[in-house]
Amino acid sequence: MTIDWSNLGFSYIKTPWRFLATWKDGSWNEGELTEDNYLHIHEGSTALHYGQQCFEGLKAYRRKDGGINLFRPDENSKRMNRSAYRLRMPEVPEAFFLDAVKQVVKANQEYVPPYGSGATLYIRPLLIGVGENIGVSPAPEYIFTVFCMPVGPYFKGGLTPTNFIVSDYDRAAPNGTGAAKVGGNYAASLLPGYEAHQRKFSDCIYLDPETHTKIEEVGSANFFGITAANEFVTPKSPSILPSITKYSLLHLAQHSLGLTPVEGDVYLNELDRFVEAGACGTAAVISPISGIQNGEDFHVFYSETEVGPQTKALYHELTGIQFGDISAPTGWIFDVPLD
Repeated sequence: MTIDWSNLGFSYIKTPWRFLATWKDGSWNEGELTEDNYLHIHEGSTALHYGQQCFEGLKAYRRKDGGINLFRPDENSKRMNRSAYRLRMPEVPEAFFLDAVKQVVKANQEYVPPYGSGATLYIRPLLIGVGENIGVSPAPEYIFTVFCMPVGPYFKGGLTPTNFIVSDYDRAAPNGTGAAKVGGNYAASLLPGYEAHQRKFSDCIYLDPETHTKIEEVGSANFFGITAANEFVTPKSPSILPSITKYSLLHLAQHSLGLTPVEGDVYLNELDRFVEAGACGTAAVISPISGIQNGEDFHVFYSETEVGPQTKALYHELTGIQFGDISAPTGWIFDVPLD
């Protein structure tokens, strides 16, 4: 397959190998790499009927020296296990998770985009309930699989400011599964996302489901804002997915840029406090927000055409670490052995 690395979108591309393991009678088998990109499951699988499934998203980055980095995959493992606990699924041991990810990246290393292309290898670990079942109860068996594909920017244009619109829909319920990375949260976003795209916006802004006064998430990414007082602010809520990218940016904002990191309420009627804003996540990396449409009101941040200086600096700091050009905080980068 010939791939135009510099013009990749964010879409599925079949790569040769993926990892597959099964859980039954209380334990995981050792798993194996397979070329089959279809899952063969029972019609009674709880993943199909009751949404008993969770997933992760992380990336592999080609370094200038030809090696391959993973960015904080241990945090993806921890988050998957928190999601699994919320849905009564078995834990995937961290060492098992990390080994599976490294096996898949190594087996598909020719699909890791070259350094300097701006593209990455997106990795999708998936945990689903399977087996004979029809009642609302945890599944008798589970599948853990990891597959990957080369991708470009999640939002078209990459580091280009775009507009978002406040949605009347809720992404998750108070005390629900908003903090777990489960498919149901994303299913709830499909209609509001479609309506936003129809109106030529990049995606939705979701408010807190209890009062509808505070920003929570931006499509499938986390929100951040930078104030004139040099604060880096992100929403805090039990119904927000805890983004690994967000927590990395909170650290970098403080230790690399000298900003004050703040996790707290982001009220919709206080957007004037922010001079820059953006969405962040593994897929999105950082997507600058130029403006937010809220009913008849349209609020512009730094610029509708240019990226703010602090947002740009954070993007280059984060991606520099991920691609191995900038020294990373201890424990953030995992090398993938290729020998």
